Amino acid sequence: MMITDTVIIGAGPYGLSLAAYLRKKGANFRIFGRPMAFWRDHVPRELPLKAEGFALDLFDPARTSTLNQFCTEHGYSYAPIGVPIKAKVFADYGEYFQRQHVPELELMQVMHLARTRTGFNVELENGDTVRTTNIVIAVGIGPFAQRPQPLQTLPSERVHHTFDLLSYEQFFGKKVAVIGGGSSAVDAAYFLHKAGATAALFTRQPKIWINNPPRSLSGLQRVITRIKKPRSGLGTGWRSRLACDFPDVFHLLPSHLRLRITHGHLGPAAGWVTGTTVREHVPIHLNLMLKDATFNNGTILLQFENSTTGNRQLIEVDHVIAGTGARIDLSRLPFLSRDRLPEIETEDGMPVLSRYFESTVPGLHFIGPAAAASFGPLLRFVWGARFTARRLTARSSPLLPLSSTTLSPRSFSKRYPLTAS
Repeated sequence: MMITDTVIIGAGPYGLSLAAYLRKKGANFRIFGRPMAFWRDHVPRELPLKAEGFALDLFDPARTSTLNQFCTEHGYSYAPIGVPIKAKVFADYGEYFQRQHVPELELMQVMHLARTRTGFNVELENGDTVRTTNIVIAVGIGPFAQRPQPLQTLPSERVHHTFDLLSYEQFFGKKVAVIGGGSSAVDAAYFLHKAGATAALFTRQPKIWINNPPRSLSGLQRVITRIKKPRSGLGTGWRSRLACDFPDVFHLLPSHLRLRITHGHLGPAAGWVTGTTVREHVPIHLNLMLKDATFNNGTILLQFENSTTGNRQLIEVDHVIAGTGARIDLSRLPFLSRDRLPEIETEDGMPVLSRYFESTVPGLHFIGPAAAASFGPLLRFVWGARFTARRLTARSSPLLPLSSTTLSPRSFSKRYPLTAS
């Protein structure tokens, strides 16, 4: 049995950035997963990402491998603001970062975690077991696709989640309904239109939100705009700037307020590239709640209810795409034991975390979108990887085994003592 101090599960922006920082510190760790797997397996390669170029960096301590540097070396167009970065470029960049800073990444799937008196046993797909004191779960949103209940009885070849689709050519000439009003729904409608499908977007929301394209401003206008709407890795505006600069203040807020801000700020607005096309070419139906879906004689019948009038209407289509995003639900992580899940205290499905991202199971940490309820909207975006990596490799972090006098106390250990598995 192999022994290490820390195991990282997941090799997306958060897992890779944390590993780069731990490597620089000389920490004893192992990291498992495929580099940028979500971006390779669940995002169309041609999708123009809505985050600006400067906000898509992965982080090593010396900042030697930025997206700007990668694009310059490999001949891709780049600007900090105003030049959309395609998903394939971002995925290639993440793999480049991994080769430079996390060469020890193991392309191995974690099958099961078992708690012991001193930490965890991590069972791998090849049958090996790793013993560790700390686990960091950095799986992103890939395992948490949210699918509307009425669609779950439809034939699998006729209903899709946006996470399932890398291309849309199969829908040429088909009539397709997209359910949802956020960025993934708008992106799907965009690709359907480009592929020659007859698409329509149906959302329960009273409007869809589409980000505005960057504008060229004069000198005085730039100064005024920077004061009124300062730029951050989450976009423009003071709320976004505060979310970036003060995640620890957010962590101290009452839970009901944290959850309201997390869900309400920076909702799933669409990027301006895809959003502009959809607004001009795809019918958008507002205030419609999906109530029922049936399949009959090769056709899907969708029943919607108008939330303002109460009227119902039937829509007939060939395919349905759920652009309904993700919802964190730890029970959907196959390597977590079901009998251990009640030990992880949650708020709206997301784990309650200490300031070092530790859950109520000592030694078990969550980073990335699963940490958003504790640290705010910052953790839903790539930009939050730097704060996370710095925090988890700070001198008093439990990931770095120092003397007992320098370790910060684990606030949950007395409430949830370790038990043998």
